[in-house]
Amino acid sequence: MRFSKKLRRHIAALSLSAPLFVCAGFTAPVYALTEQAHNWQNVRIDGGGFVPGIIFNQSEPNLIYARTDIGGAYRWNESTQSWVPIMDWVGWDNWGWNGILSMATDPVDPDRVYAAVGMYTNSWDPNNGAIARSSDRGETWEVTVLPFKIGGNMPGRGMGERLRIDPNDNSTIYFGAELGMGLWRSTDYGVSWSEVSNFPNPGNYVQDPSDTNDYLNRNQGVVWVAFDNNSGTPGSGSQHIFVGVADKDDCLYESLDGGVTWQPVAGAPTGYIPKKGVVDYENGFLYIATSDTGGPYDGAEGEVWKYNIATGEWLDITPMTIASGDLYFGYSGLTIDRQNPETLMVASVNSWWPDMILFRTTDGGATWTRIWDWDGYPSRSKRYTLDISETPWLHMGDNPQPPEETPKLGWMNESVEIDPFDSDRFMYGTGATIFGADDLTNWDIGGTVSIRTMVKGLEETAVLDLASPPQGAHLFSALGDIGGFKHDDLSVVPDLMYQAPNFGTTTSIDFAELDPGIMVRVGHPVGDVPDNFVYIGISTSSGDAWWQGSNAGSPSSGGTVALASDGGTIVWSPGGSSVNYSTTFGSSWSASQGVPAEAKVEADRVNPQWFYAYSGSTFYYSRDGGASFTASSASGLPQNGHLQFKAVPGYEGHIWLAGGEIDENDTTLSHGLWRSTDGGETFTQLSLVEEGDNVAFGKPADGTSYPAIYLVAQVDGVRGVFRSDDEGASWVRINDDAHQFGNMGEALAGDPRVYGRVYLGTNGRGIVMAEPAGAVSSSSSSSSSSSSSSSSSSSSSSSSSSGAGSTSSSSSSSSSSSSSSSSSSSSSNSSSSSSSSSSSSSSSSGGICEQVCNWYGSNYAVCTGQDTGWGWENNQSCIGATTCNDQWGAGGVVDSCGGSSSSSSSSSSNSSSSSSSSSSSSSSSSSSSSSSNSSSNSSSSSSSSSSSSSSGGTSTGSCEYSINDDWGQGFTASIKVTNNGTSAVSAWTVAWEYTSDTQITNSWSASVTGSNPYQAENMSWNGSLQPGQSVSFGFQGTKPMGTAEIPQLTGSLCE
Repeated sequence: MRFSKKLRRHIAALSLSAPLFVCAGFTAPVYALTEQAHNWQNVRIDGGGFVPGIIFNQSEPNLIYARTDIGGAYRWNESTQSWVPIMDWVGWDNWGWNGILSMATDPVDPDRVYAAVGMYTNSWDPNNGAIARSSDRGETWEVTVLPFKIGGNMPGRGMGERLRIDPNDNSTIYFGAELGMGLWRSTDYGVSWSEVSNFPNPGNYVQDPSDTNDYLNRNQGVVWVAFDNNSGTPGSGSQHIFVGVADKDDCLYESLDGGVTWQPVAGAPTGYIPKKGVVDYENGFLYIATSDTGGPYDGAEGEVWKYNIATGEWLDITPMTIASGDLYFGYSGLTIDRQNPETLMVASVNSWWPDMILFRTTDGGATWTRIWDWDGYPSRSKRYTLDISETPWLHMGDNPQPPEETPKLGWMNESVEIDPFDSDRFMYGTGATIFGADDLTNWDIGGTVSIRTMVKGLEETAVLDLASPPQGAHLFSALGDIGGFKHDDLSVVPDLMYQAPNFGTTTSIDFAELDPGIMVRVGHPVGDVPDNFVYIGISTSSGDAWWQGSNAGSPSSGGTVALASDGGTIVWSPGGSSVNYSTTFGSSWSASQGVPAEAKVEADRVNPQWFYAYSGSTFYYSRDGGASFTASSASGLPQNGHLQFKAVPGYEGHIWLAGGEIDENDTTLSHGLWRSTDGGETFTQLSLVEEGDNVAFGKPADGTSYPAIYLVAQVDGVRGVFRSDDEGASWVRINDDAHQFGNMGEALAGDPRVYGRVYLGTNGRGIVMAEPAGAVSSSSSSSSSSSSSSSSSSSSSSSSSSGAGSTSSSSSSSSSSSSSSSSSSSSSNSSSSSSSSSSSSSSSSGGICEQVCNWYGSNYAVCTGQDTGWGWENNQSCIGATTCNDQWGAGGVVDSCGGSSSSSSSSSSNSSSSSSSSSSSSSSSSSSSSSSNSSSNSSSSSSSSSSSSSSGGTSTGSCEYSINDDWGQGFTASIKVTNNGTSAVSAWTVAWEYTSDTQITNSWSASVTGSNPYQAENMSWNGSLQPGQSVSFGFQGTKPMGTAEIPQLTGSLCE
């Protein structure tokens, strides 16, 4: 599985035709700033993206940095064994600076650190690249912008390091640029930069000159710099410098006079790109690792070479050669043990199958050993163990066939680093995490190396959607490349991403507001699309288990999806297909009329018949369950740029819409925040919000009933994250200049159960959440930096402070404040969850009071047999007391007095549900159905699930078999194992046998073996079950035509 991160949206950011220089001394206007301190922290996933570089300081132990391609940079905290983000100050307009092409940590003054920042060298990133510098280990930064772009997320980003500090004169720094811009140098600690004009070769390797996407057709340039430390003395500068170039014919250059003159290194190997170069300055050797491509995804062959600096002799020390006939990868990840410099390691790039390979030598390359070897195909012998208990989702839920295993050692292994102070410690980056070990030298004595994840604190997912339901888990995520998670505990790494179906990328997720246990998500695979791939998954168990629906049309991607407030209707707008609706939980679809293909869709959070859509500059609304849409007459809405809109829980017809773009050459474009209170028929723009980008809702403030509104926007001149507790009349900024998170806000969700908590999705920095840490305050502040353009030249020299890493000081803030929005077409504080006629039933109680649930303005009975969710008692719907009290707004369990008891009412729809069950000691079956109708139309939905459960009279657990999906000659099913005992178990097994010709073809989250009967046992990461804890695993199979069979279960917790 690949974890590539291309930008998933284009940002309306400042576009310059000349380089940007950040100039000191400019003072912006002063504004009154309304702000509130918040604690920002990660929602833990740990990793999730490519780590192309790990950099150890060479003079101070435990000072380590990691760079990512789209998620900024991190510094290692040895005491907590975790990474600390140091680039969160990167803001909206310079979001591309979260792409880190290279880093350097000063070997003379360890407080100094440098980063080459910029995400794309094409038009996707509107800004030029820069060199950021810090004199306090990344707490605060200054920036010098360069007259060209930098591609931290472009091909070749794993080569390096391109940024290097002279160990004998730390005021001198070199940087190897892309795009044929050559070699650059600073002699004043990175303040100013000039091209080394006589460097002879700027590189010429282009992966695919004909690429029409403008991504693979870029010159990968000058790729690394290395110094011979013994060629100079402290303060005088190193005289011997090596430079690697992306040129297969002339790949290596040197200077013997401190960078004054340059020439090719005689006899250097040809035919490949030198991805890494390391100097053994104690013994006088240069080592290089090469590949036929720049990576990081590819590489089919390569070599490793050793160069005697004194004699000029080259020696091929390739661990696996082309001549062997076994080579199918290139080489990268070259590292040296500074305590024992004849010990080196190098990595395959890329050995996708069956796994990556690390090679190690302790004699300077004369002989090599592998971290695993073949031991009679398909068996492998290993010199390692792999522990992913801290990041269990790396198992991926896969169950591959030997010789492949899960989890894997990795892929895209461009950076492997041995600690220069500790021969036992090493770390290496992969496409998903950082692995490492503290007993590396066990390799050399025939022992095993204990590899584990070392990625805590580093978050690198691209977040596409978030959902925070009013009950159950507080958060569900939709992520690029790794699908997404149910976050049961925000401070704990989830066990596994969504399964059955498993999307590589989840694009949209929703829940039924009035029945949150019903959920839907859509997405698409990463890379090639498998045959019969289904792009939609449905859950009726609050995301505990999912099953695949059927495709609506012929999707090319997930698109967006919306679920009716009662869960009875799904409206899906997949990529590459028309908008469709389903009243059968996605088993069949009908085309929606009157709405364009690929429109963004949302559901009203109160009325199950109301849906909304947006395309171009037109808003659409449906009043018949998504069957047909009407174009709104509202004008002035955004027509270009990114756009998000959401409906308000508890308020029928209330919609907030954020988005657009502004172009000074096109006055017809709009960018801001709009509001509707009549179901999208009319909209009113809020004047204070100058640029709106996403909006969400959370629990109301005390004493109010309207949900808190969260906004990613520019308000009164200040870009940031805001909250309003008064329906947009005033806004409070809740982030600061130290927490800007670059390209943020593609996903945004407020928590309906915790006032002030907001979840913010970023494009590469994962999910961050905030809660208030102090009172709202007003202050005045002025910006100490601005930008101006200058003509392009071969040098750049201006810089100033541009933010903080983990400190709270900031150099600029402008405003926020309160201002009332223009009036809207209907009362904005009306709290109606029903409209038109209503029906109710009640019985006289002689004035006796009883408790009922006021559910968004309508009364329902309070369940007596359950505390959460919706139920059915005494021939009527009921709501659990906890669920009732957790709703948005002012509803909850209340006393109903004066001659009436519980009542059930609805505005435009009446709903009923029924359930029946029969059980014995060995099995049970259940079915459920629901229907809804309105005064103008009707729709119905039904679903059925069958299950068999087993539990003995004295057993400590139970096992339940459920059919998730059933079609023709195929089915998917899951088994839920529960520990009902009083002590934890460390493992479990389940066995079953079909009486029909039913065969299991694949499985997930358990090791399933046999061929009817079948046996399943836990994986390494899900065997431990605390009392009351459950785990589910699933499988797909074939069967005879007809209903899928439900077998009896036996097992360690089933009997």
